[in-house]
Amino acid sequence: MNLPIGVLDSGIGGLTVLKALSTSLPNEDFIYYADSKNAPYGTKTVDEIFILVDEIIKFLLDKKCKLIVIACNTATAAVVADMRKKYQIPIVGLEPAVKPACLNTKTGNIGVLATEGTFRGQLFIETSNKYKNYVNIHLQVAKGLVEAAENGIFEGEEIENILKKYINPFIEHNADYIVLGCTHYPLFAPIIKKLTNDKIQIIDSAEAVARRTKDLLITNSIFIKEPKKQNLKIYSTGDKTTITNVANKLLNVENNNTLVEYYFI
Repeated sequence: MNLPIGVLDSGIGGLTVLKALSTSLPNEDFIYYADSKNAPYGTKTVDEIFILVDEIIKFLLDKKCKLIVIACNTATAAVVADMRKKYQIPIVGLEPAVKPACLNTKTGNIGVLATEGTFRGQLFIETSNKYKNYVNIHLQVAKGLVEAAENGIFEGEEIENILKKYINPFIEHNADYIVLGCTHYPLFAPIIKKLTNDKIQIIDSAEAVARRTKDLLITNSIFIKEPKKQNLKIYSTGDKTTITNVANKLLNVENNNTLVEYYFI
């Protein structure tokens, strides 16, 4: 079925998921919606997030998307169950990669960096409760990072100081894994590696989402196996320069067989 896959996020962070999706599924087309105008979602109520995500899904369905990926941990935690009930289309959500971190830790300590909304989610609570008697799960609500990313700020003294405040407690607790529970946070991975001397494993959910998406495409007989040029359409309610720069860099637009079009709404 030669129809696109819809991907949505509260802003540019979901581009880290889109990168994994487009790499894993090179014959599929994608429509990405960055709701930067309303970022961050992490401090919003469930009702507010429902309204925002519902409107974006309607937009993506109007574009004939055959599957939806909610590339936002907060939105997944808040409304993915409701959206699956409302829409008769496969919907893939995100949750922090707590399970693989807990299964692979050698020190018995992991750190999770996420938003308030993600930590309130039922999936996160259930997963954490499953492993909390065996692994010490250290949580940090990260504030300011989404806003910085949406403003195109990914490095510098201010960013390092913000991250030190969140990363140092993980180091002090001998964590050997840091779970990035927001799709914006991988954009700061170079700084996190610097602060940890690259001695702590950093993981996110992007690859797992790509695998799950591929499985659903095959299960629903909507997977494209014939080689073709990939088309990505990126819609944004935010700043043109930031999303264009980040997308071009992450998606390696100049060096691959991908056509990217940008639309600002």
